[in-house]
Amino acid sequence: MLWCVVGFGVFTIVFGLSRNVALSVAALILVVASDTVGVVIRLTMIQLGTPGEMRRRVSAVNMVFIGASNEVGQFESGITAQWFGTVPAVILGGVGTIGIVAIWARLFPQLRRVDEMPREAEPALIP
Repeated sequence: MLWCVVGFGVFTIVFGLSRNVALSVAALILVVASDTVGVVIRLTMIQLGTPGEMRRRVSAVNMVFIGASNEVGQFESGITAQWFGTVPAVILGGVGTIGIVAIWARLFPQLRRVDEMPREAEPALIP
């Protein structure tokens, strides 16, 4: 998951620095791909790491935070673009993403060690 977020940051920087349409499109495709894989991994970790009786509540809170983070991110991106310009804001966003991953990997080393699904997890089926 952390590598996917790093990839998101790296490809965002590539997009921000690119002056070639084909490279820009490829970078955007890789931004979306790395984000999608990271989201799937993150949601899977939440489903498998949450006790069955708490799964719905945890998923609901997670979705609220995802929705709020998108709105806050759009606001932050607009302000940053106004202050620094569009290209520097995109590059700063990619650098910030990589920086946050480095901090989180240091603060939460257990995230770096997640390499398989827990065997004792019950299926995450919601009736």
